[in-house]
Amino acid sequence: MLSDQSFPIIEATLPLVGERMPGIAKNFYGRLFAAHPELLDGLFSRANQKNGSQQQALAGSVAGFAAHLVRNPDTYPEVMLSRIAHKHASLGIAPEQYDVVYKYLFEAIAHELSDVITSEIAAAWSEVYWLMAHALIKIEKGLYAEQANTQPWSSWTVVAKQPAGTAAMTFTLEPADDTPVTLAKPGQFVSVRVQLADGLRQVRQYSLSAETSSRRRVFTTKRDDNGEVSPVLYNDVAVGDVIEVSNPYGDVTLADGNAPLVLATAGIGCTPSASILRSLVERGSEREVLVLHAERSLDQWALKDQMNADVDALTGARLTLWLENPTGTAHPGFMSLKGLDIPDGASVYLCGPLPFMKNIRAEALAAGVPADRIHYEVFGPDLWMNSAN
Repeated sequence: MLSDQSFPIIEATLPLVGERMPGIAKNFYGRLFAAHPELLDGLFSRANQKNGSQQQALAGSVAGFAAHLVRNPDTYPEVMLSRIAHKHASLGIAPEQYDVVYKYLFEAIAHELSDVITSEIAAAWSEVYWLMAHALIKIEKGLYAEQANTQPWSSWTVVAKQPAGTAAMTFTLEPADDTPVTLAKPGQFVSVRVQLADGLRQVRQYSLSAETSSRRRVFTTKRDDNGEVSPVLYNDVAVGDVIEVSNPYGDVTLADGNAPLVLATAGIGCTPSASILRSLVERGSEREVLVLHAERSLDQWALKDQMNADVDALTGARLTLWLENPTGTAHPGFMSLKGLDIPDGASVYLCGPLPFMKNIRAEALAAGVPADRIHYEVFGPDLWMNSAN
């Protein structure tokens, strides 16, 4: 918890620091990469830097952590910290890297708050940073200890590459060496690292989309023409090639038990739900499962055949589909929970664009689903965590 000395300072300066945090984050990354350009090679995403999402995520997480300490002095924001730690672990972040971040972040804070900063304010925000950093280091240490190996990255061979709908591709990988393999949990993701034409390595996280109980890795990605990793996977990576892949991470996973499930997805957000469905089939589950999916058109649904087959194989599963260009029995337009029979005691799993998840989460709350039973997965930097938890 915050010290008695720092608490009133953070409480008083939080509005100003929160307002200026986006500028602080931008200043920080400029300083960091000027001093350590090597961090853009295989760690930080250039695409997320260009579109500003990484800066927004950093600003939101630091300000959100501080706000939580002020509102709830005796607790930490566990959901937010867990989400960040899983992302960090998938990149192989080490404890000593927090020292590097501290140096340039507080240089940025001193610059952006030069008109008001005092030694007391600097010391209080330093305390906030290290409380957050040490909490993350502890969680990340535990995540690393759960893995079957100590390697942040290992080599995997592409054994299949298949189109998935009209705008996505499914990759099936097998180990390329004898590195022990951690079995993934349904709903988890892996980081994939590829080399670009300019020699720089870039990383992207992809949800596992099929079997997670074997030594294989299966992920499905939609091509992002504004990204840097998916075009390489589409155009350059072929069957037989070897790529670098992390151990599996992610805290939005299928909980044990027999409680009903609602899997609500849109677009390529169907991937984690697809792995959850496949795991239920593999277990011969009889759980009640309401599968809800929204898509622009039927041919764009990346995992249509797999998910329909798995729904058919589960005695307690039923599927409802929404299409902007409707065909057959699909509902027209956008997904809505209104009028649906949400099973009592159900847990809801969301994945898709942020506006979609915000809307469905609001409707789930209105339908009586408790907030702690609503789980979501964001592709890329999580710009929603502070408002959703």
